[in-house]
Amino acid sequence: MNLTNAEEGKEYIIRAIETDDEELNAFLFSLGCYSGEPITVIAKKRKNYVVSIKDGRYNIDSLLAEAILI
Repeated sequence: MNLTNAEEGKEYIIRAIETDDEELNAFLFSLGCYSGEPITVIAKKRKNYVVSIKDGRYNIDSLLAEAILI
């Protein structure tokens, strides 16, 4: 299951990042988004997702959300 199927307000554990794009993978890693880390979807707005990773909140698009497996 990827992040686009997540319920708002529920905490999930990131199982993997599924992408062939090294730049995208590096960007997500810089946010603290990697296997074993908890992630929470704060809000879904159209094709954007507000997520909480560690102590930060980030706005990601649906392409990034699809790459994050929970």
